[in-house]
Amino acid sequence: MGLLEAGLRAEGLRQQALANNIANLQTNGYRRVDVDFEEVLNKAIEGHSSLEPATLEAGLYQTHNTPINENGSDVSLDTEVGEMVKNSIRHRAFALLMKKRYQQMDSAMRV
Repeated sequence: MGLLEAGLRAEGLRQQALANNIANLQTNGYRRVDVDFEEVLNKAIEGHSSLEPATLEAGLYQTHNTPINENGSDVSLDTEVGEMVKNSIRHRAFALLMKKRYQQMDSAMRV
């Protein structure tokens, strides 16, 4: 359950980052921001850090390897909208998995 909760928190943070990127689409020199949850999770799974779901937190980072547009920004509306769609699907999957887990616990208690 803790991993699902961490995933939900990360996807919420990613949604905020994507919305911020879109809001700054025309801002000169703005660099897009993303969330590093997958990297944090991989490190925890590989044993490079403790796998305590309650303390597993995603962080924000700025990309520096993306092409710059005429504004000096690296935000692409098409990319951000595509990432929002993927993020929404991941968020829904985490929520459905959590719902299923609660249903299993409820079912086990009724037996």
